[in-house]
Amino acid sequence: MAAKMDLQPGHRAPRFEAKTDEGVVLRLEELLGRRVVLYFYPKDNTPGCTVQACGFRDAYDTVEEKGAVVLGVSPDGVESHREFKEKYALPFPLLVDEDHDIADMYGVWDREKNTIVRSHFLIDQAGKIEDVQYNVEPKRSVERALASI
Repeated sequence: MAAKMDLQPGHRAPRFEAKTDEGVVLRLEELLGRRVVLYFYPKDNTPGCTVQACGFRDAYDTVEEKGAVVLGVSPDGVESHREFKEKYALPFPLLVDEDHDIADMYGVWDREKNTIVRSHFLIDQAGKIEDVQYNVEPKRSVERALASI
């Protein structure tokens, strides 16, 4: 079965908890009161994923000025995330989703292809989805997220 991709603006963002690249648990509800750019990418250290991550890194000051945070999500583990984050000096947490639970909740796990559909969600201060971009190109993900914040 392909990814569902059925979350839309106005829907409540599915709540989750996940380990970060630092091995600590982060819960989405801890970020209530702030806007969140939650982006999904297939794999650390691949060309498109690196472009997307570095785009969010380069725009991070702007994201923070607008009162938002960025969270990246992929099926890679803590060590892979840690290395990826250090290699590219990423200033935001990368979340571990090895069992695809978060990707399933957000409808972006493609079971047929066994991968994440590159996507991002802008979540408002109350935990509702403001913007959704499915199958977004790496550079466009950053541009569209910034335009929505």
